[in-house]
Formats: sequence, C-alpha cells, structure tokens
Amino acid sequence: MPRRRKRLRVASWNVNGLRACARKGFLDWLAGARAQVVCVQEVRALPEQLPHEVRAPRGWQVSFAPAERPGYAGVALYARDRPDAVETSLGEARFDAEGRLQLARFGRLWVANVYFPRGTGRGGNERVPFKLAFYRRLFRRLAPLLDEGERVLVVGDFNTAHREVDLARPRQNRRTSGFLPEERAEFDRWLAAGFVDTFRALHPDAAGVYTWWSQRGGARERNVGWRIDYALASPAAWPFVRAARVCAEVRGSDHCPILVDLDGAVLG
Repeated sequence: MPRRRKRLRVASWNVNGLRACARKGFLDWLAGARAQVVCVQEVRALPEQLPHEVRAPRGWQVSFAPAERPGYAGVALYARDRPDAVETSLGEARFDAEGRLQLARFGRLWVANVYFPRGTGRGGNERVPFKLAFYRRLFRRLAPLLDEGERVLVVGDFNTAHREVDLARPRQNRRTSGFLPEERAEFDRWLAAGFVDTFRALHPDAAGVYTWWSQRGGARERNVGWRIDYALASPAAWPFVRAARVCAEVRGSDHCPILVDLDGAVLG
C-alpha cells in the first residue's frame, strides 16, 4: 500500500496528444502540480513513441493503456507510489481497443482514469449510442465497488456538460453531442447512484468555469467553453475530499487540468 500522506492530490488532464503537450510544458506542470496521482487522457501515442523523460520521468511510476488505432485516444497514469493494482479492460473488445480506462487501487482508494468517448463522428452524432454504452458498461463495472462501500474517485474527460451552467452557450448546443438530453440523463444516473461531482458540490454557484475550449474563433480567450472534465467521488470517498479546482490558467492543450485534494486517510 502507498505510504500514508497527510494529503493526497489527484490531478486529471486531457492533454490532446502527450507528445505535443510535452513540447508545451507538460513536464514542468507535472513537477509543479504537487500531485501524487496524475491521470492523463488522449495520449495519442504508444509509450515507445514518447521521449524517455515523458515516458518515465524520475520519481514517477508510469503505466499506459494505449489504443490499438495509431494516434488515437489512450490514457496514462503517473503516480508517486506504485499502485497496488491496475486494470485496463471492461471485458468488451470494442471499448478495450480504444484505450479508455485505467482502474488503479492505492490502498483503500480506487482511482478510475477515464477518457469517455465523444458522441460525434464524421457525419454528426452517430457515436452517441457507443458513448452511452461505454458509460453504462463502466457503471456496471464500478457498481459492485459502490455496493461494497469502497472509496472510488472517477476522473477524466467525460465529454458531457452536465448542466446549463457547465457550458457558455447551452441554448445553442441543445442538439450537440456533449449536451444532449440522453447524455445528461446518463450523468444524472451516476449522481443518483451516489457519485458526487466534487467541484460542483464545493462550488455550487461557480459560473463561467470551464475545462475545454474550441481551438477556433478565440474561444479560450473569450472563455466560451464547456466543463466536461470531472472528478466524481463515491459516497465512501466523498467525506475525504477537501478541495477541488479547475486550473484554467494552465495551457498546453485545448483542455485544462483539474485537481482534487483528499485527506490522506482515504488510503486506509
């Protein structure tokens, strides 16, 4: 089990290509984030395609779950202490081939690093059924942990803005994947099961706080964005959460990192 700490910081960042993000300061951010667990989504590279200092930075235990398709999806886990176990499979080839999950256990805490699918494709919203099926399959994997009272933190790019406050232009995006009623309803189901949106619970009135911005039209400069990156805490993990933050000032991707601080006792 990882050594006990007074505080455990978990960070999550969709880097939109780890090689590109590395050229824009990823390692400097990693060194300065003061996190013990860092979950990265959309790596878009095989481990051997990454520079050594990114693949295996000193002081970090790193594991990857790449997609089979080159230059696509993939997640990575950076941890100061080696996790007790890491799973990467949901047991369905169509999901596992895309490299979207790492479920790591650190003592009594489970951390799920997840890159949820987008609902859009080349012709519109045709990937929405696949996206919702992934949500439901992952939920079925995590449900026994909730039933057993396990401490679970699900972090990553959910590719869904849950409420109107979570995107700058809700009215204009009601038919856009990421804000469709069926996508938001699936998010509702997770919360109804007991998961807590840590940032919204701690900052209920925060508006204009986003984690992703289009790279067109100066959207980030104008803060026309979406909050689609989350940290959800299970009922057993939630009492240990001390802070949640969106780091909109950090550049290097079209997403920004999010941070969650927990009492170190969460590890057990």
